[in-house]
Amino acid sequence: MVAIVGAGIGGLSLALMLHRHNYNVQVLEAVEAIKPLGVGINLQPSAVTELVALGLLADLDRIGVRTREVVYFNPQGQSVWAEDRGQFAGYPVPQYSIHRGQLQVLLLKAVLQGLGQEAVRLGHRVLEVDAASTALTVQHGSTSYRLNPDLIIGADGIHSTLRRQFFPEEGPPCFSGRMLWRATSFAKPFLTGASMAMVGHADQKFVTYPIAPIQPSDGLQCINWIAELRVDDLAPDRQDWNKRVNKDVFADAFADWRFDWLDIPGLIDRADAYYEFPMVDRDPLPSWGRGGSTLLGDAAHPMYPIGSNGASQAILDAKSLFDCLVKQPHDPQQALRDYEQDRLPKTASIVLANRGQGPDHCLELIRQRAPDGFDRLDDVVSNQELHDIAARYKALVGLEKDRVRARVQTDANLRRIVASIDQYQSAVA
Repeated sequence: MVAIVGAGIGGLSLALMLHRHNYNVQVLEAVEAIKPLGVGINLQPSAVTELVALGLLADLDRIGVRTREVVYFNPQGQSVWAEDRGQFAGYPVPQYSIHRGQLQVLLLKAVLQGLGQEAVRLGHRVLEVDAASTALTVQHGSTSYRLNPDLIIGADGIHSTLRRQFFPEEGPPCFSGRMLWRATSFAKPFLTGASMAMVGHADQKFVTYPIAPIQPSDGLQCINWIAELRVDDLAPDRQDWNKRVNKDVFADAFADWRFDWLDIPGLIDRADAYYEFPMVDRDPLPSWGRGGSTLLGDAAHPMYPIGSNGASQAILDAKSLFDCLVKQPHDPQQALRDYEQDRLPKTASIVLANRGQGPDHCLELIRQRAPDGFDRLDDVVSNQELHDIAARYKALVGLEKDRVRARVQTDANLRRIVASIDQYQSAVA
């Protein structure tokens, strides 16, 4: 039996993959009920490919948006760099902008339907891990019990119990000096109605994209947004990583960011609630586990929310771990080490690249070279320089088109779905 600690996107994706190969899976989740909470995320084509393989394409189309492009703007609202995304960029599958909570609920329903209601134990908190004997001490209500699985997968997020036990001296997450305020607003679509917009620079940025189809009743769209400011003197000293605040804390800094393509102050005003998150990550670890235990997703490699990679890398972790277990059916502990050898260096590189702003570095270049805007972009930065910034990051995170296409070609089921992929969106519409 494989025990997965944490019913997040990575843990639930792994459960679905393992079930398809007849593994006995038990998911342990501390919260009593999983609700569609949170805000928006993006799923890159490399990760979408794995969800498509699990039969979830139609569901993704129903609740998400096929991302058409990402566009970067300076604080004056001038376009700096634009790239097509997903199918619009020639990938065999879409990229999706989607509500994180709705995606989690979608995956949970798929697990319960496929594996049965007993496969997920809600309200079961892992207290202790015995890596030597591959055992867990679990608390449910006022009682505790011992579970003895064959493997333990810690997919329990940035405050992972397993990680803290394996590395007790690590301490709290590393604060970047920047704070994020996140919300969703119902507003008129902007640009293509399926665009991601990044505005500003490293110390002040506004990121926004739609996460649901346009409502036919009023023509409005649920738009996710993140306001970011450098606040070095406000280092978080709390465990409240999802604090509700008043918009006055941050909104004045964006009061002048009204452009002909988007009214940012207006978008902020239309939100019902505002949530504050410190931008944090953790230093890469020397290893992810011991014996029959390992880590996955944010428990293994929490990273800054740059480049749309948090959820995507968790899904890719799940695929790598699944593949390693299938290749080593008689030595699952070696499979965990193979998985770690594959994924740890890749994700460590992304963590460090995101500290350098990843693909958003193009905005910082513009601030340094033309802080007051420009008459001609070519006088500030060449198209080749901008292209190279984007290409380096794609290679780092596994987003080269040939790599994604090769993954599709090696799976007959995927080839069949991809061959008719446009029919899914037509059916949903």
